Amino acid sequence: MPVDIRGYVIALLNQTLADTVDLRSQVKQARWNVKGSAYVPLQALFATMATELDAYADLVADRITALGGVARGTVRLAGLQSTLPEYPDDLALGEAHVLALAERFAHYATVVRANITYAADVEDAHTAHLYTDISRVIEQRLGGLDAHLHC
Repeated sequence: MPVDIRGYVIALLNQTLADTVDLRSQVKQARWNVKGSAYVPLQALFATMATELDAYADLVADRITALGGVARGTVRLAGLQSTLPEYPDDLALGEAHVLALAERFAHYATVVRANITYAADVEDAHTAHLYTDISRVIEQRLGGLDAHLHC
């Protein structure tokens, strides 16, 4: 892969890493603070989502380093570079947390889908495949959050 394209893909992946680390922290924020009648199932759902995002962060970081880059995934860097909106600190009831997470997962899903195209445009099939795998599960999670809101 040419050096300029490699640099572009590493930057793209580092942006994804920042968003992924931030989204995971926001899911944890929801898990720690959820209250209400759906407390138990939402705590379990949010724990599963955080675990999945942890795995995606590792996969993205591994791809960055495989390309010769440095994975910039500290919480401080993620906070500075994330494209996600800040998580509200005044939520308590489950539905409010689900709505806040659905909004953030929708944003993340849009970015990941766009990144599939960006990686394919520079003929990096491996990175495009990585984004496709992430997108598949994120879309399922988003659908589950939306379904919860419309019960």
